[in-house]
Amino acid sequence: QVQLVESGGGLVQAGDSLRLSCAASTRTFSNYLMGWFRQAPGKEREFVAAINWSGGRTDYADSVKGRFTIFRDNVKNTVTLQMNSLKAEDTAVYYCAASYRNNVVLTPTLYSYWGQGTQVTVSS
Repeated sequence: QVQLVESGGGLVQAGDSLRLSCAASTRTFSNYLMGWFRQAPGKEREFVAAINWSGGRTDYADSVKGRFTIFRDNVKNTVTLQMNSLKAEDTAVYYCAASYRNNVVLTPTLYSYWGQGTQVTVSS
């Protein structure tokens, strides 16, 4: 029922920035915890960042803390991942996800809806 569409991925050089956006179709966007995950070729899906329904709580993977910022707009029904100081190891398909939980969760199994993903490639 809830459709999520990511955009903003692309090919960039190490040290550059990208902003990923996720648009949600639901009329009750503010009821969902939103998260970003990523998956590199041959690797498991990993947590990147999450933000609770109000935007008052965020959490980040240690690997991106200080470089990435997640925020949401409950009027526009969007969640954004601002990625700065990108590294080659950030290369992956990035997925937007929505959970029914109210508090930030880090495990993908607790998210009910997923976008199709957007490719981020960082060259050295």
